[in-house]
Amino acid sequence: MGDIVHGLQLATSLKAQCDDLHVSWIVREMFAPMVRACEAVDHVYVFERNGGAKGFLRLMKEVRRTKFDYVFDLQGLLRTGLMTSRVKAKRKVGRSDAREMSGMFYNQKVPLPPEGRRSHGLEIVLQFCPVLGAKAELRGMLKFREVQNLNLKFADGRGGAKPILIFPDSRRADKRWTGFKQFTELLLREDKARKVVWAGSNYVPDRDAFPPSQFLNLTGNTSIVSLPALIKRADWVITNDSGPMHLAAALGVRVLGIFGPTDPRIFGPYPLNGPTNFVVQAPVGDLKLLSVKEVFARFQRIDSTQTRPVGNARNN
Repeated sequence: MGDIVHGLQLATSLKAQCDDLHVSWIVREMFAPMVRACEAVDHVYVFERNGGAKGFLRLMKEVRRTKFDYVFDLQGLLRTGLMTSRVKAKRKVGRSDAREMSGMFYNQKVPLPPEGRRSHGLEIVLQFCPVLGAKAELRGMLKFREVQNLNLKFADGRGGAKPILIFPDSRRADKRWTGFKQFTELLLREDKARKVVWAGSNYVPDRDAFPPSQFLNLTGNTSIVSLPALIKRADWVITNDSGPMHLAAALGVRVLGIFGPTDPRIFGPYPLNGPTNFVVQAPVGDLKLLSVKEVFARFQRIDSTQTRPVGNARNN
C-alpha cells in the first residue's frame, strides 16, 4: 500500500503542475478501490494477480484499446516491465534501478535522487515529474472522492473530539510491535474522554480489555476504501512501518511511526522532518527491545507540545 500511496502522490503532483493531464492506472484488485477513489486518477485497469496468463492477456487487450503519450513503470519489476512492453505509448519510462530485467522495456530511464538507492521511496518516484516538465516535488493535496453509504460515525470521539487511530498489525512479523495493547491501556487511563480505534485488514484480538465507550476494534473489518476517510477523522495515527502510516502522512494527519529493522530515513512518513510526522526507532532495530513506557513517553512529549494541525502545509 505504501507504494500505491507514493504513486498517488506523484499523480497528484503532476496534475497540479500539468494542464489537461489524464491519468490511467493499472492496479492489483485489492488496491483498486483506493485508486478509483483518488481524485488524481481518471481511469483504472484492474490487474488480477491470480488470473494467470489468460487474465494478463485479457487485461492488456483492454489497455491496448487506447494509445497513450507516456507509460510510467513506477515499480520496475518483470511483471510491470511486461505490462509496459504491451502498452501502446509514444514514450515508455522506467526507473534506473529497475530489477528483474524490466529495464529492457523502457526507452527512457529516470535518474535516482542524489542519495541514490538510500533515497526515500517517494523521492524516487517523484523523479518521473521532470519527464513532463514538472518539478520533482510534492504539489497539491492528495484527495479522495466521497464514498457513498460509508458510515463513519463509529470514529467520532466524545464531544466531537477526534479519536486516536492505531494500526497494530504489519505484513512482516519483524516490523510488528507487540506493545499496542499496553499502549492503549495507558492512553485510555490517562484521559477518560479519549477514544481509541484499532483498524487494519487482519483481526487483532483485544480480549474485551477496554471500555466500549472509549474503544472500538475494527481490525479485520476495515475496508481499504474506508481508510482515507477513517484516517482523516483521526487526531493521531499510530502504527508500525506500514501503508496506513504513509497514507496518514500524505493526508497531513499527525502520525507516529514505530520502526524496528527498517530505516525511517528511507521508509518513514514523508518528509521525516514534516510538522506532523514523527517516529520512534527501536534499539538496534529490534522491536522486542522497545518498551511501551518509552513509546508512551515519546507520544506524551510530542502531543503536549503540538497544537492540532490545519491542513498539510508542505503540500500546498
